[in-house]
Amino acid sequence: VQLQASGGGLVQAGGSLRLSCAASGRTFSNYGIGWFRQGPGKERDVVAAISWSGRISYYADSVKGRFTISRDNAENTAYLQMNSLKPEDTAVYYCAASTAPVNKYYRGHFWGQGTQVTVSS
Repeated sequence: VQLQASGGGLVQAGGSLRLSCAASGRTFSNYGIGWFRQGPGKERDVVAAISWSGRISYYADSVKGRFTISRDNAENTAYLQMNSLKPEDTAVYYCAASTAPVNKYYRGHFWGQGTQVTVSS
């Protein structure tokens, strides 16, 4: 499956952004989707993941209550709504698809290109 992430940008602290991950190729609904981020000098970590059905989701503690992951299988697209953004959310955000369990150990198999999110203080 090919993934295309979009929606990043520059936003002030406290603002919101919605990232999109558009899929093509294989059957989108066969895969869970995860959003990862990699800040400067940091490792790439999973911030949110959602099962193929949308019924199971996972959030890293650092984003819980502020970010919401969702998907529209009819549109072959997943989303990450990011509210109350903080400067520490600044990173390149990636979406990934895989059949891995949706939890803190979620790992991507197919990857999209990153989209930069910059939060100014």
